[in-house]
Amino acid sequence: MAATVLKVDGLTVAYGGIQAVKGISLEVREGELITLIGANGAGKTTTLKAITGTLPDCRVEGHIDYAGQPIRGLTSFQLVRRQLAMVPEGRGVFTRMSIHENLLMGAYIRNDKAGIEDDIEKWYGVFPRLKERSTQLAGTLSGGEQQMLAMARALMSHPRLLLLDEPSMGLSPIMVERIFEVVRNVASQGVTILLVEQNARLALQAAHRGYVMESGLITMSGPAQAMLDDPKVRQAYLGEE
Repeated sequence: MAATVLKVDGLTVAYGGIQAVKGISLEVREGELITLIGANGAGKTTTLKAITGTLPDCRVEGHIDYAGQPIRGLTSFQLVRRQLAMVPEGRGVFTRMSIHENLLMGAYIRNDKAGIEDDIEKWYGVFPRLKERSTQLAGTLSGGEQQMLAMARALMSHPRLLLLDEPSMGLSPIMVERIFEVVRNVASQGVTILLVEQNARLALQAAHRGYVMESGLITMSGPAQAMLDDPKVRQAYLGEE
């Protein structure tokens, strides 16, 4: 069995008296594409932010181990140095920088200049639309183009684990298909991925395993194909009777 890259055990997150995450456990193994699905407000994004230490003032308890080491309390830039990167909900691109400058920012922890340029060309190959607009300010791109840029920028840090938060949100159906094509492409290159996504069908079709989150709890987990075939999942998340 592949090594465990991320292990979350008994994670709770509370904002004042509101319990957003209620003692969840999950794990991601080397080379897997794992998806966490659930309705809006289920606690999915809060879980990712708890893993990456990017939550506002709140109480976080439980164990979060990455590559066999506890990481709770580490800053986001320390995690990037440990090869853990996240593409946040809303993309978070540097709007007043060009596409090329955004990609260079993704590689800020690296000093292998030739390797950085090679990687920029590699991701331009995956995202040809970015290459066509390499000098354009990121803030002038469409939502789909910004999502491509955010993913490419995160990949410039050579992550061992990539966290993706709602990559399809607000995109046209054609662009959603393209983004998932890229997610599968990246996973096939050996990058381990934890994907939070509201489009349950596409997420489960791409993933090896899945977790369902409801009201701050993990209510179901298993192989992605089995979850696609499960009548409860089909009714609740795939819009099927």
